[in-house]
Amino acid sequence: MSRKLNRRDFLKLGTLSACATAFRPIPPEVERSPVGLGRVTTSVIGHYREPSFQSRWLEYIERDELIPLLESVRADDGPYHNPRWYRTSGGYVHSGRIQTVQWNPQVPETSIPETGAVFEISVPYARSYSRPDPTSTPYYRLYYESTAWVEEVVQGVDGRSWYGLLDDALRVRYYVRAEHLRRVHESELTPLSPDVPPIQKHIEIDLAQQVLRAFESGQLVFRTRISSGIPNTEPGPNGVPTITPSGLHVIDRKMPLRHMGDCRLTSSLAAYELPGVPWTSFFHPTGVAFHGAYWHDDFGRPSSHGCINMRCIDAKWLYRWSTPVVPFTEMRADSLGTRVYVY
Repeated sequence: MSRKLNRRDFLKLGTLSACATAFRPIPPEVERSPVGLGRVTTSVIGHYREPSFQSRWLEYIERDELIPLLESVRADDGPYHNPRWYRTSGGYVHSGRIQTVQWNPQVPETSIPETGAVFEISVPYARSYSRPDPTSTPYYRLYYESTAWVEEVVQGVDGRSWYGLLDDALRVRYYVRAEHLRRVHESELTPLSPDVPPIQKHIEIDLAQQVLRAFESGQLVFRTRISSGIPNTEPGPNGVPTITPSGLHVIDRKMPLRHMGDCRLTSSLAAYELPGVPWTSFFHPTGVAFHGAYWHDDFGRPSSHGCINMRCIDAKWLYRWSTPVVPFTEMRADSLGTRVYVY
């Protein structure tokens, strides 16, 4: 019979943050969690007695701590755009800054195609390094469901297999333990509805409702909640407003991964760095795109720097369904493709 987690169990879960390096097995109480394991995606979140921001606050839980999620509940107190909370062993956390993750280490590949291949991070997070050596300079933490372009597999100084990853923005290579990445197979990226003429496909973004809809020949085939750009028309530090541009656009570049943010080599968790943003489909000259967001689950309200944030699984569907089609062995495709209406 499974036992209820006590306070000591809950606090001990903070030590799971070391799992991505030390390969400790997930404790049995976590594996039995009905909802799964949650990773805190921001600097801190609140842990509350009841599923309400107005209830008694218990403690702060810091970034990358892992929490067993015992139940998903819809709270009367909301918030309206996202009333989903998770019950923990001693209280509740709001779902907005919780990423549900899995601990799914892999058998390393023994060879990598000459052109490279796309992989997904398959553990809550993995640290990257300048060399295949855990004592070398650390770089980014790569998070569950983010993607990476692997160019080589090598034996590290620790005797284990490591992958050499190409950073698509910086064009530098860094290394991650191979057990932490899952290869994405070609069958997972075959185009969806390839028999439908591209001209018969289009996407609509309803900014007021924060909803994306995809159509084939006028028929709705896909619908999901999104987070669009914060509605600010003033240029930001990069010279681009954060509001998602309205009007008619066209997807003109697609990539299975994209390093977004300031694009600097760093190990700081506080830095604005988002390597491996998955399933990216650009539709505006300023770099606005559809893509998966592994750093929040708070869809239903604007929160991005202009892009259309989606759940990673939804962004992958759109990536496969829309055009242009990215060849499986390549990192990008550039041509005019699916129409996008933003209103």
